[in-house]
Amino acid sequence: MPLPLLLRSRSSHFFSTSVVTLCRRSMATVTNTELVSPSNTRVGWIGTGVMGRSMCGHLLKAGYTVTIFNRTVSKAQPLLDMGARLADSPHVVASQSDVVFTIVGYPSDVRHVLLHPTTGVLSGLRPGGIIVDMTTSEPSLACEIFDAASSKQCSAIDAPVSGGDRGAKSGTLAIFAGGDESVIQKLNPLFALMGKVNYMGSSGKGQFAKLANQITIASTMVGLVEGMVYAQKAGLNVELFLNAISTGAAGSKSLDLYGSRILQRDFEPGFYVNHFVKDLGICLKECQNMGLALPGLALAQQLYLSLKAYGEGNLGTQALILALERLNNISLENVAAVAPSA
Repeated sequence: MPLPLLLRSRSSHFFSTSVVTLCRRSMATVTNTELVSPSNTRVGWIGTGVMGRSMCGHLLKAGYTVTIFNRTVSKAQPLLDMGARLADSPHVVASQSDVVFTIVGYPSDVRHVLLHPTTGVLSGLRPGGIIVDMTTSEPSLACEIFDAASSKQCSAIDAPVSGGDRGAKSGTLAIFAGGDESVIQKLNPLFALMGKVNYMGSSGKGQFAKLANQITIASTMVGLVEGMVYAQKAGLNVELFLNAISTGAAGSKSLDLYGSRILQRDFEPGFYVNHFVKDLGICLKECQNMGLALPGLALAQQLYLSLKAYGEGNLGTQALILALERLNNISLENVAAVAPSA
C-alpha cells in the first residue's frame, strides 16, 4: 500500500479507536461507583430554609463546590457568605452540578423544581448526574422522578430526613433513602456530613419510611402534650415531671427536643406546623390507598389542622400544646417556675 494511503488508513483507524475509547470512558464515568469527594464532585442545592441551610452548610465546610438556588435569595445569603455560588434557576444549578439536592416545601414544589421542562433540574442535568430529593413528599412522585431521571441516563434518590433543625445543625439527621443502593453507597460521603443514611429499598421506599416516621411522631407529640397538661392539672411541677420521665419508658426524642421549648413558650419552627399537616395528609392518603385505619394519625392531623385554623401554621410542631390548652381552657405558661406541691 502506498505510504499516504497507509497513513490515512492508520489515521482513520486511530480516530475510530479513539472515539470508541472516549465513549467507553464516558459510559464508565456514568456507571462507576467511585465515592464522591470535593475533588471530583460538584454539588447543587435547592432549598435553603430552616433545614436546608444547615445541611448545605456542612457540605461547604467540607470543601465541596456548591451552587445554590432559592426563591427568596435573602435566605441563601448565609451560604453565599460561606462561598456558595448563586444560580437563577434549578436548570442552571443542574448544569453546573454532578449531584443536585433538593429540600423544598410541598410535592408541587418538588415537581416544579425537578420536572419542569425548561427550568427544572432534569432539563439541565447531564447523563450520569444524580438527583437527591430530601423533601418529605409522595412515594408515587418519587417513582415518577426516578423513571424520568432514568430516561435521561441519570439517577434519582428519595432521601427525606428526620431530626428537626437541631439535627440539621449538628449533622445528626436520620436519612431514609430509596432508589439504587449502589448510587446511595456512592453518595455516602455526602450523606455522612448530614447524618446517618438508612437504605430503605427501591424508589419511593425512602418516602414511605419517612411517612411512617411522621405517623410515629404525630402520636408521640399528642402523648407528650397531653401528659404535660395532665401533670399541670394534677398540681405537679411540669419541668420536674419531664425530667423524671425522660429516663424512663416515656422518654423520647420528641420529649428531648421539645419538652423544654414548650415550657419556655418557644414555638420557633424546627419543623413547621404547615409542613407537618402536609405530611400527615399524605400519610392519610396512602392509608386510604392501602385500606389502613390509623385513628391516632387522624386525630393528630385534626389537632394540627386546628392550629392552622388559628393562624399558627408557621409555628413549630411543638405548638401542639396550644391546641390542648384551648381544649381544656388552661395554660402552661410559666409553669416551670411553680414549686412542687407538698
